[in-house]
Amino acid sequence: MNTEHETHMRRAIELARAQHGRTGENPSVGCVIVGPDGKRISEGATADGGRPHAEEMALSPLNGALAKGAVAYVTLEPCRERSNGGAACSQRLVEAGVTQVVISVMDQHPNGAGGKAAIEAAGIDVVAGLLEAEAAPLYEDFFASLS
Repeated sequence: MNTEHETHMRRAIELARAQHGRTGENPSVGCVIVGPDGKRISEGATADGGRPHAEEMALSPLNGALAKGAVAYVTLEPCRERSNGGAACSQRLVEAGVTQVVISVMDQHPNGAGGKAAIEAAGIDVVAGLLEAEAAPLYEDFFASLS
């Protein structure tokens, strides 16, 4: 059975797959934003070279207010902090006013891990592990490079 959550996450995985191998040292991530009415309002993937991140790509066209009450589907845990000092993806999602974040794969990178906790600390519901087996192969090389 294919739930709405799975449909949106599969689209996020598709976006990440399309950028796989084009994001430099950063992993390819897909992000889909679904409005309170259940309709997809934006999407994005990590840009060529690894920046901007997928969440930033998906949130940018919404100009902030349009994401209020939305659900974000992200293939990899939103980063807790950015190596370049910019706003972390977890912070961007909180500031955008999403009400739920659905994550496929938890991040093992020291700057990425902890994004889920930061989002939860802001009072936002987080679901982790949705379609993890489908998305995990996208991150095997990235995680292996961390050791």
